[in-house]
Amino acid sequence: MQTSFGTGQTNRENTDLAFTDPLTGLGNHRRFFDKVERLISDRSDDPAPFAVGILDLDGFKPINDLFGHKAGDDILIQVAMRLRASMDSYSTVCRIGADEFAFLYPMVFSEEAATEKARMLIEILSAPYDVGERTARLSASTGCSLFYSGDETTEILLNKAETALYHAKRSGRGQVVVYTREMEEAAKRVTRIEQALRRAVSAGEVEPHFQPIVDLATRRTIGFEALARWSDPDLGPVSPAVFIPIAEERGIIGPLSQLVLRKATEAARGWPADLFLSFNLSPSQLVDQNTGLHILSILERTGFDPRRLEIEITETGLMNDPVSAEKIVEDLRRVGIRVSLDDFGTGQSSLGRLREFNFDKLKIDRAFVSSILDDRPSEHIIRAILAMCEGLGMDVVAEGIEEEAQADRLAQFGCAGGQGYLFGKPANADATLGYLRDSFRGALRAKAV
Repeated sequence: MQTSFGTGQTNRENTDLAFTDPLTGLGNHRRFFDKVERLISDRSDDPAPFAVGILDLDGFKPINDLFGHKAGDDILIQVAMRLRASMDSYSTVCRIGADEFAFLYPMVFSEEAATEKARMLIEILSAPYDVGERTARLSASTGCSLFYSGDETTEILLNKAETALYHAKRSGRGQVVVYTREMEEAAKRVTRIEQALRRAVSAGEVEPHFQPIVDLATRRTIGFEALARWSDPDLGPVSPAVFIPIAEERGIIGPLSQLVLRKATEAARGWPADLFLSFNLSPSQLVDQNTGLHILSILERTGFDPRRLEIEITETGLMNDPVSAEKIVEDLRRVGIRVSLDDFGTGQSSLGRLREFNFDKLKIDRAFVSSILDDRPSEHIIRAILAMCEGLGMDVVAEGIEEEAQADRLAQFGCAGGQGYLFGKPANADATLGYLRDSFRGALRAKAV
């Protein structure tokens, strides 16, 4: 017969297990909530400030892919040990997600002190990690919030820390951000845009606009890049620099991309058959193995020739999951779709990627083109890119051309293709058809002369 003491001990052990992360031995999400709620309760009569924060490891997935999941687990255990050792007797750290940790500082009373503590954690985590006979390095981003009033709940505090973390991640690696009221307003605006965008995608209200790509030697239009444009009845025109990142972060980019590609291929069907359509894939689409199937399904439905389609992907997109990206690229090229590397020279990809992925085309980023006339390093970089692409048998398009002198210099260097406001701004489907008719008439007049 089991004693009451034994039963009590078993219950405590079960409770400990329920509140413990099995991999690291730290408290888990439930433990953290419990700790914060107890502290809020203790300070209900005299709400002295305290700080909570969420720490997220930057780029942990590529390390997992590179070294394997066993090594990834070993690194997480080392991270947990470092964080635990950095806590004083009042403070707590818990693991609340795959590579997310939460910390509670009861004796931190100001934003400045919270920032200093968080920076210390990031510094501690920046030292190398042992992975067998090799070492790995990590950075981390942190979002913090402070408890000021008895009206705040644990959930509210953590939501604020999550908002601050979101801003930290968008600022780059290894950043610390403490929650402010302005962030709350920004977060509300993002949510408003997200809801409106979901409705617009569902209703088919996002439209493709088309920007011409030309042969620099003849100035003949050889294709168009499709770019998403959206105007909301309440919000007005929303910049793609605003709504594309929101679509990416909130999981709307797949349906949005499919909508725009369908409309773009329907429009491009009526163009002369020698013109190609260029279309961008987002980083998240390069980790979704259904991406190729979605594209092929749309082409079949709209009757657009796959050999007239070019898919643009960025270096950043490749870095997230190179194996998945390579599989998607192979699937697309197998049916005749050409693949180009966009924004070359601004990401973190190595030159080896050009050999591994067999791109058909490379697009020189506008950052180099804009300074080609007065910056010698930019000129040399462009020359080097062109020589490399010639050796690899890749076509080249220079983006962001706005001046005649830039186009002339690029043509002089041997760059075949160009794109930018000099040749035309993005325009809707009807205006693009008008542009093509005018170009056709101009070509006929030139022949007659």
